[in-house]
Amino acid sequence: MLRALIFDVDGTLSDTERDGHRVAFNAAFDEAGLDWEWDEELYAELLDVTGGKERITHFVGLHRPEFALRPDFHERVVELHRAKTRHYMALAASGAIPLRPGVARLLDEARAAGLRLAIATTTTPENVAALLLPSLGPNALSWFEVVGAGDVVPAKKPAPDIYLWVLERLGLPAGACLAFEDSENGLKASLGAGLATVVTPCDYTRGQDFNGATAVLDSLEEVAMPDLQAWLSVAAANGPQGFPSVI
Repeated sequence: MLRALIFDVDGTLSDTERDGHRVAFNAAFDEAGLDWEWDEELYAELLDVTGGKERITHFVGLHRPEFALRPDFHERVVELHRAKTRHYMALAASGAIPLRPGVARLLDEARAAGLRLAIATTTTPENVAALLLPSLGPNALSWFEVVGAGDVVPAKKPAPDIYLWVLERLGLPAGACLAFEDSENGLKASLGAGLATVVTPCDYTRGQDFNGATAVLDSLEEVAMPDLQAWLSVAAANGPQGFPSVI
């Protein structure tokens, strides 16, 4: 029986990467006096690495290796990421990063049906709040019983650790939950935790490999509440990766 829905944030609840995080990273670099500019093409490549601090480190290794030789390199990465979070929160608070179609409706219907809600993301708790509160209201975070975000686990997606952390705190088996993701790395993480997963690709993830997903849809507008239990029942009978995706 379906008991809980677990949501990724970036790309799943909102198409945040291109016009949110990318813009905020560039603002942080400019503020620090760095000549780094992450255009859309470069940022698409950097999205292969999950986690903001990890993404900065990866970029430096590829494009600015001399910066990694600084004795305060790790501290600078932390400072840059903190500044990026501040810029992102300002963007989100201004309403510049809306939720994707169908998200607010599905959350409302799930709550009305008595389903428990949780979040499993690599973004920071501050970013989660900054995104949800302007769109859903000041009490939105209380809708989610568990918020797994940021550095609560050391291994980021595609490792399953964040989903396992959330499941443990929900006190539920994976078979009683349905996950929502937008990317190949996110799907690998949820499947690794044994979760049946619905994928709604965003602009940056269309065309990735979603083999093993329970359903691949354009948006959550296509999801009706009866679908959720039906998908979970199929997954229970076949295993979360035991049938082809519904396109």
